[in-house]
Amino acid sequence: MGPERVPKKFKIITDTSDFFQVEYDDVIVLGATLYWVKRYEKEGRFGLDDEPKYWVRRAIDLNDGSTKILKLVFHEEFETKVGEVMIRCFRSPRKEARILDLVAKHKNFMHGHWVLDSADNIVRILEFIPGQTYEQIIADYGADHEDYFHNYFLEVLDQYIELVTAIKFLHDHGEKHGDIRRDHIIHDRELKTNRWIDFDYNYMHGESMWGFDLQGLGNIIIFLTGRGDVLVPDLYNNQRDLFDSLWGEDLNISYKNRVANLKKIYPYIPDSLNRILLHFSIGAKIFYETTGQMLDDLAKAREDVSKISGRKS
Repeated sequence: MGPERVPKKFKIITDTSDFFQVEYDDVIVLGATLYWVKRYEKEGRFGLDDEPKYWVRRAIDLNDGSTKILKLVFHEEFETKVGEVMIRCFRSPRKEARILDLVAKHKNFMHGHWVLDSADNIVRILEFIPGQTYEQIIADYGADHEDYFHNYFLEVLDQYIELVTAIKFLHDHGEKHGDIRRDHIIHDRELKTNRWIDFDYNYMHGESMWGFDLQGLGNIIIFLTGRGDVLVPDLYNNQRDLFDSLWGEDLNISYKNRVANLKKIYPYIPDSLNRILLHFSIGAKIFYETTGQMLDDLAKAREDVSKISGRKS
């Protein structure tokens, strides 16, 4: 960046309570470090690719010139429903700070630290991860689903099992991720590993403590197995015979326009893998209560995928 891009004066901020007042080229003082504020980050979900997250700002650490992500305190709360279960979700900066400490040496999570600003807000200072979201990478694997499943999926499944094992690490320490989504996995192109991001959400409901996290994991394995979302409207418009074979119980319990029973669409999917998917369907009679249960089933499914593909890794 040339000197012509450096302002002659900076607005100095020590209290970040009103994050809307933090503007481009301001400087935030956190502890002994100055951060030169740049753009805000954006949300990519449900077509809201340009939805601004004003409480999440990209900044330059003026000590060493590195790029950081500053997450300012934003208290948000809402309810969502999975099946018949109502879930209360809320942001907790304290929880995310606690987990940052916990996963400081774990390769499958974002890293960073936290400090209190002058008003005692818990500001999280995150290392920037260079790379794409995991879902963007999957879309490029294979010429079609059959090619993907036989030549790429075993590797994808191994990566997914590693990610589930990372969530088990959180659960084993009494912590939830809270917002498990496929766009909350970044493939770090420098470290060549997948890393969970954004764990400031917490949730409460009357079911299993880990239930909402497990449902998020289920949505991801359905996506990975299908090489994308298999949407009911697309089947209706383009593959009417497959659409006519579906029942309501075959659909995803979280997203009723997506198919969970993918063996009806791709018959070469082994039963052991499809049974995992059915745990997250409207017709499910039993549910996973722990990541350990799911990992046991994934190990069996991996064996069968390996046999079908003729590959070991």
